Amino acid sequence: MAGMYELFKDEEAGFRFRIIAPDRTVMAVSRSFPDKPSAVAGISDVREYAGMGHITDLCPMPPADAATGSASPPNYRTRPAADSPDTRHAPSLTRSRSTSIGAAA
Repeated sequence: MAGMYELFKDEEAGFRFRIIAPDRTVMAVSRSFPDKPSAVAGISDVREYAGMGHITDLCPMPPADAATGSASPPNYRTRPAADSPDTRHAPSLTRSRSTSIGAAA
């Protein structure tokens, strides 16, 4: 079974979505959107951009292990820096999107 998205209203009457794993674990909760169509567009954006997104590790390296004297660096594939000439992964800004929304929540 695949995970799913749940669209809901938050405490301030904004719209949010959460990503639910197949075991019903909440994996992520979105920011607040002003209306339902914006939240649905946010789901569409997550589906398009995050599915195979690169990982950028911003965590500091752990201290060297006292027993071995060294720590091995993690082997993460990171995204090119913003000023990098590599633009293969840049999203297209000309793509249009149409989304149909059901009845208001």
